[in-house]
Amino acid sequence: MPLFFVKVFNYEYWPWWLFYLPMTPYWFYQAIRAKSLTFFTAVNPGIEAGGFYGEHKTEIMKNISPEYLAKTIFIPFGTDFEVLPKLLIDNNLQYPVIGKPNVGERGTSVAKIHSETELRAYHESANADYLIQEFITYSIEFGVLFSRMPNETVGKVSSLTLKEFLSVMGDGKSTIEELVLQNTRARFQLEALQKRLGKSMQEVLPLGENRLLEPIGNHCRGTKFVNANHLINSQLHDVFTKVAKGFDGFFYGRFDMKVSSIEDLYEGKNIRVMELNGVSSDPGHIYDPRYYLWQAYRDLMWHWKRAADISILNQKNGVKPLPFSELWAIVKGHFG
Repeated sequence: MPLFFVKVFNYEYWPWWLFYLPMTPYWFYQAIRAKSLTFFTAVNPGIEAGGFYGEHKTEIMKNISPEYLAKTIFIPFGTDFEVLPKLLIDNNLQYPVIGKPNVGERGTSVAKIHSETELRAYHESANADYLIQEFITYSIEFGVLFSRMPNETVGKVSSLTLKEFLSVMGDGKSTIEELVLQNTRARFQLEALQKRLGKSMQEVLPLGENRLLEPIGNHCRGTKFVNANHLINSQLHDVFTKVAKGFDGFFYGRFDMKVSSIEDLYEGKNIRVMELNGVSSDPGHIYDPRYYLWQAYRDLMWHWKRAADISILNQKNGVKPLPFSELWAIVKGHFG
């Protein structure tokens, strides 16, 4: 099927503005309830603009206990590259590592870096502050949407999304490129894969070999989002209440994290958080290909109401939403 028709009939590939357009009246309804067009900026007073847009990852991550946090180094723009190898040694980081912008959305400019040569290339291409983060080898990656009402002590995990990384299975006769062309999800990434893998795209994979093509767990990089809400229980609520406990002013957001096993997830151990996003976080499970559009909108409505309820309580406690002019200045500033 031509990719154009795949996009038309599968809403996970729609442009963000088209997907959210039917939800506009409901958003206005929540704004009326919360008595503010920018009510969402009061959801997380501990994050700039509530985490709606342009928040600095380092400012968020410093509020997460080192017990759960992936090792991360902040690299200010203009840093001399020659200091980086020593920084990695001092922080006990070994290749591969992950490079990511300190301010960025939806996996933009995130890269897995395998050597000092690749790190130099990434450093020289960076036009802003960025982070170097340890590459977590745990095999299970989740997006965990967590929220807590300001007047409650225990929060709630309302979305658990398992991430299946883009890969192809060898048949003993087809090249990687041919296997990509046989896989609808992978076809969307063909140009990027050709650029990154080069001649390796002509390698013939042995029968039964599963080859990982994209190590970054973002939907725009070909990752499949799988609804794992059946795994949510009271233990999970308690675990992420504890993970979020030290973050004053955080009430709603999504933890992007890896864990060694489901058993460890429930016990709250061997968890490594790579990133925490604020109020603009999607419940990632709605992008499961098996999900229906009406289900996605139903679940979005629940989460938007939850955010508005948090904002209303925070406003009663003295938190004021940002004026629209200030919010617009933040968005405009990040577009240069």
